[in-house]
Amino acid sequence: MSEFSASRPDSQRSQATPRLAQLADHDAFIQRHNGPDAEDASAMLDALGLPDMAALIDSAVPRDIRLGRELELEAPRSEVEALDYLAGLADQNRVARNFIGQGYYGTHLPAVIQRNVLENPGWYTAYTPYQPEISQGRLEGLLNFQQTVMDLTGMALANASLLDEATAAAEGMALCRRANKKHKSNAFFVADDVFPQTLDVLRTRAECFGFELIVAPADSVADHDVFGALLQYPGNGGEVRDIAPLIKAAAARGTMTCVAADLLSLVLLKEPGAMGADIVLGSAQRFGVPMGFGGPHAAFFATTDKLKRSIPGRIIGVSKDSRGDTALRMAMQTREQHIRREKATSNICTAQALLANIAGFYAVYHGAEGLEKIAGRVHRLTSILARGLEQAGVTLAHSHFFDTLRLTGVEAGSVHGRALSAGVNLRYFTRDGSGDDSGDIGVSLDETSTARDVALLWDVILGEDHHLSVSALDEAVAADAEAGKGAIPAACRRESDFLTHPTFRRYRSETEMLRYLKRLENKDLSLTHAMIPLGSCTMKLNATSEMLPISWPAFAHLHPFAPREQVTGYQQMIDELAAFLEEITGYDHISMQPNSGAQGEYAGLLAIRRYQAAQGEAHRDVCLIPSSAHGTNPASAAMLGMKVVVTECDAEGNVDLADLTAKAEEHRERLSAVMLTYPSTHGVFETHVRAVCDVIHANGGQVYVDGANMNAQLGLSRPGDFGGDVSHLNLHKTFCIPHGGGGPGMGPIGVKAHLAPYVANHCVTPIDGVDPASTAVAAAAFGSASILPISWAYIKMMGARGLREATELAILNANYIARRLEEYFPVLYRGENGTVAHECIVDVRPLKNASGISEEDVAKRLMDYGFHAPTMSFPVPGTLMIEPTESESRYEIDRFCDAMIAIREEIGRVESGEWPGDNNPLVNAPHTMADLAEADWERPYSRELAAFPTEAVKAAKYWPAVNRVDNVFGDRQLICSCPPIDEYRD
Repeated sequence: MSEFSASRPDSQRSQATPRLAQLADHDAFIQRHNGPDAEDASAMLDALGLPDMAALIDSAVPRDIRLGRELELEAPRSEVEALDYLAGLADQNRVARNFIGQGYYGTHLPAVIQRNVLENPGWYTAYTPYQPEISQGRLEGLLNFQQTVMDLTGMALANASLLDEATAAAEGMALCRRANKKHKSNAFFVADDVFPQTLDVLRTRAECFGFELIVAPADSVADHDVFGALLQYPGNGGEVRDIAPLIKAAAARGTMTCVAADLLSLVLLKEPGAMGADIVLGSAQRFGVPMGFGGPHAAFFATTDKLKRSIPGRIIGVSKDSRGDTALRMAMQTREQHIRREKATSNICTAQALLANIAGFYAVYHGAEGLEKIAGRVHRLTSILARGLEQAGVTLAHSHFFDTLRLTGVEAGSVHGRALSAGVNLRYFTRDGSGDDSGDIGVSLDETSTARDVALLWDVILGEDHHLSVSALDEAVAADAEAGKGAIPAACRRESDFLTHPTFRRYRSETEMLRYLKRLENKDLSLTHAMIPLGSCTMKLNATSEMLPISWPAFAHLHPFAPREQVTGYQQMIDELAAFLEEITGYDHISMQPNSGAQGEYAGLLAIRRYQAAQGEAHRDVCLIPSSAHGTNPASAAMLGMKVVVTECDAEGNVDLADLTAKAEEHRERLSAVMLTYPSTHGVFETHVRAVCDVIHANGGQVYVDGANMNAQLGLSRPGDFGGDVSHLNLHKTFCIPHGGGGPGMGPIGVKAHLAPYVANHCVTPIDGVDPASTAVAAAAFGSASILPISWAYIKMMGARGLREATELAILNANYIARRLEEYFPVLYRGENGTVAHECIVDVRPLKNASGISEEDVAKRLMDYGFHAPTMSFPVPGTLMIEPTESESRYEIDRFCDAMIAIREEIGRVESGEWPGDNNPLVNAPHTMADLAEADWERPYSRELAAFPTEAVKAAKYWPAVNRVDNVFGDRQLICSCPPIDEYRD
């Protein structure tokens, strides 16, 4: 029997489309994914003067790195077959009633948010909001998230999300070291009731920075000479304690304090900002985002005002546009790693924008009163559960709690057996989960918990003859709460208001909420509108069939620390995806843990350094990085404590082999690695990449191949074959996970066999074959596991031939654009045969010198033509880097080229003096409806040319929401919260 014909229970059939395998067209998805059809491809090849695709690939891709065979993958499967098979894997998972907690909780995602945000390509196909004029919707959503975090934490500033709570804690530790200028200690204190997965990641980051970690009871924080401290609130075992005296005592010794807080608990608990915390961090997962076997989830990170210039991640700020109207933007971008490189505050390149938006909308949907009901109900049910257990003779480790109980002196073995029989997951405090062997049991309730769950837990913990009544104990708990004798100590009870802004009060009916979400969506340009031709960002099709499984309960609702026998389907899917990626890359092992590309860089370099240390070569700390590299490369190397040595590029944009050889030999004794991007960041297949790898290996180093441009290699070449020792793979680029307006991402790494034991392990979910001493880089063992089915489905439906054809078309599309535009804009870099790879760079600098029109003016004018701008000024200032991907049709590519050519003609009218340099369609772009509504049109061009420059635009106009945003104003007057109420009155 075929694996695709295996039956599954009728109850699960709704998760996939009906099986019609006999009618399935195995090539249909390839044809749907790829933009140009055979006729279009032939015409584009004709324009290039080439007879066929083979001639193009021979011209563009060096023969000595070519794979020379088809990838050993299954033949492409239809969408129906792939979804049917994936549903079969989902059936192998068992969604138990989870009371594990430990940072992951059940939650109810409001249906209006699930359908209109999570499952809406208008939200998930948008790019990071670097171009604010066409990103006002998601910027407002992220501002809501920041406001929610600021209100609940009591802090002055919040960023727009980080990757997960453990990563946020590591960033908090690093920030304390940077900001605490007066304290000379190299030690960081971690309370022993911090989540174990957080401590695991902290150990990794501390190892890289050379910090000493002191793990001890929270009460002893002031006994240690440390630059910073991390406290958990509530603690790992659920205890709620007054941490204000601990923070005060630490501050008296010059110690900065981070608090890892539970966001829902802060609805009832006193905000850490009022207790003196310097940094508050945590996960917003329980604000409507499913557990998803570990992610993706938006972490939050909030600070005092004095730390605003050092806070990691992105900050959404309030500025104004050229009309003086309020406009949002990403503030202080000069802190970002692309600009500051190894001096950046962090290597963070991907946030969790989509998930942060969902969490922010969850707060908007419920408002303060709704959150109070949810948090109050969770706490009340926990109190009823606790009261019953105490009456039955069970001892609670802590008398003060929010939603989590730690039970001592119980027969854990008997309870475990009853729990498994009842389909219940509890937490067992053993070495796998907490670092102790106490035999205690943990129980965490959440938004999804009911009175029936309380009764079930009594049955599981006490046996079924306990005679406890939920209704009877409810009255006693209510009486205690009224008398002020509840389970939250008086010093820890919240007294301040939160979410008082009109946005969090207005949208109570679903009609109003729906319209709000749609209004914001309409402000944003996404792939639903047009091509997003961003070089190095690979904005390709995120097929609906790939996206469907992320909402299936059997993938969405699993706890990352669920017993392994409950997640066999997940594990099989992850193992199959890893096998696909091993074959695609030529590596021997894939680590799925890194949940962003930058984290993948970090994890890959970490594996190199751990391997070298194991070989007695821990002194190797020099990392060679070409001057054209992504900014995350030197930032990641700096996070590993490496010395960055920059190597030069030649006039053709290639790595200067002579300079690299000289520097490799100069640093031979300390050389750790080189970080290459292939094809190069300049969009060229360098012919001497094998020689570069050989030079590094000959001098004792390892080769890191950045996977950002992997979309130009699938099926044609493999980094593991031409000399790579490790690469990260941007699944949110090459393998179809959508960008989500700035995240989620996934950055798994592929490594050669000698590095495999040294990739990240995990203290809660140990990974077979990895050194047990290797600590984690992310909170969950498999990163953002719930989005891995997207990449699995893409590879499954494309097969070897489909992946190769997609790569070939990506290269064709880029070369076609270069040919069409070369008469109007110089194309900076080409390979030896005059071709580019999957992207090309056009130079605006000569035009700027002649007309005063900059690359930014071109970028903003493209918005009037209905397009997102290409990548501006990277890797070369004053240029535009264009990547069309394989998913864009010839029609859309021609429409883009026509727009660029029309803009060049407009620049010519400025050059000739027909239009003044300070009043023309380019410097005034983008044009909004407010512009066209002006009574007096004092411009030397027509309203029609301003807003409807082509017939295509007239047929489907996208309107930028605001005029050009003032970046300098926003940075000088940083505001990262919702606009004041007075503006709504105005």
